[in-house]
Amino acid sequence: MCRNIKPLYNFDPPATEAEIHAAALQYVRKVSGFNKPSQANELAFVAAIEKITAATQALLDALETSAAPKNREEEAAKARARSAKRFSA
Repeated sequence: MCRNIKPLYNFDPPATEAEIHAAALQYVRKVSGFNKPSQANELAFVAAIEKITAATQALLDALETSAAPKNREEEAAKARARSAKRFSA
């Protein structure tokens, strides 16, 4: 899994359209191997991002849970602590 793609479900406030688009962009970059596509591949690249953004939004809208929403600040603090532990060696 690409470490740059973060979980987007069950947060308060919910994921924004920009966050969903950024995750789709990271996914397409990872799968295609292109950070920025050539002109010949740009239309396919952009179309894939749009389709994945729409599919991700549909998925997030359809998911249900009884768990309480996670707090963004608390989750970010946990991620920073994990990162500090991981790279402190």
